[in-house]
Amino acid sequence: MIHAMVLAGGHGAEAVSVTLLLLAFVMIGAKLAGELVERLGQPAVLGELMVGILLGNLVADSWLAAMRANETFLVLAELGAVLLLFHVGLESTPREMMAVGGRAAAVAVLGVVTPMALGYGVGVVFRPNDSWMLHAFLGAMLAATSVGITARVLQDVGALKTPAARIILGAAVIDDVLGLIVLAVISGIITAAASGATLGYGAIAMICVKAFAFLFGALVIGSFLSPRVFKAALALRSRGIVQSLSLSFCFLLAWAALQAGLAPIVGAFAAGLVLEDVHFEGLTERGEPELHQTLEPLIALLVPVFFVRMGLLVDVRSFLDSSVLGIALALTAAAVIGKLACGLAVPKGMSGLLVGLGMMPRGEVGLIFAGIGATLILNGQPVIDPGTYAAAVFMVVATTMATPPLLIWSARRAGVATGADAGQEPRPHA
Repeated sequence: MIHAMVLAGGHGAEAVSVTLLLLAFVMIGAKLAGELVERLGQPAVLGELMVGILLGNLVADSWLAAMRANETFLVLAELGAVLLLFHVGLESTPREMMAVGGRAAAVAVLGVVTPMALGYGVGVVFRPNDSWMLHAFLGAMLAATSVGITARVLQDVGALKTPAARIILGAAVIDDVLGLIVLAVISGIITAAASGATLGYGAIAMICVKAFAFLFGALVIGSFLSPRVFKAALALRSRGIVQSLSLSFCFLLAWAALQAGLAPIVGAFAAGLVLEDVHFEGLTERGEPELHQTLEPLIALLVPVFFVRMGLLVDVRSFLDSSVLGIALALTAAAVIGKLACGLAVPKGMSGLLVGLGMMPRGEVGLIFAGIGATLILNGQPVIDPGTYAAAVFMVVATTMATPPLLIWSARRAGVATGADAGQEPRPHA
């Protein structure tokens, strides 16, 4: 009966029935797997991803095709990605980015340029017959850093307030901004090429200008408007104003990014950067819950859907092809070396190895980049084909799993691990 329901797909009541069934299995599977990997000292995202990989490779092909084709499930997964980047943006503000100093900025730039160059080189070596746009996208996938994983490990070992931690966290935020700009530019170039547009230097420069203009325009305009909008909202007496206005702002900028030919996550990230707790003070003082608190139930529902769906796209059989395994190992090596190079920009007397390892995990941001590549079409084919996508997921998992133990070892070696957990394995990471 369940098999028939999944295959039915359909519209109306049938589509709702199938989606509810998928959500039931996905939510319980993701939660149990997340709990398991957290007990092993790894972030829950890896468990959610593994559920998708298992579903994608153990269930019948007919079931798999039906799950991948379910449009409602796809929309929920996309909303999960938008909310995830909105939440990442909320962790920082433009003011904090400006205050990180020249050293953190230098670390960030080196942490974007070096892995991009190495990723491009991997594409040239392993995919010599493909377009330079694929090579550039491979480089872009290696640029971002998952700051949440590193922050939690540093907190566990009592090193969160050290100068090295401040440089890592400041540089990681700048990394995300630069990585999203790179993603926006390369995605725009690929989309333009797929539509048949002639891509001269002028056209590429225009796409770059549009990406920069959108992100910085959204930050400037949003920083001006958001405090005034929330101040005006004090006149409203209904509950849930903070959540409604914030999510509306997120979705509006995500929509605007799409209209500008960019990925919606770029707009969602910009919305998160703009919104600050100080904007909501008047509302929270009268009893409104804080924004982070109101987002938790939505994130708990939709973000696991996104990661499970990303796992569904991984075909483990791809690794039977030695070239796929080769590019997976090469991408992982490029990802690690590219971020370790960040250590070259740290001040004298600070551990470059600690900073480099702190910048290493790709986590959720790397998965989002890979997922976008799998949806971009060039010459009738996905920019990131199933084999390359599987290799990218391998890289994300490897860098994410390796970071906690290596970072703790490096913190002890550098003499900055002072917390209660300094001599233990890391606690689970959110």
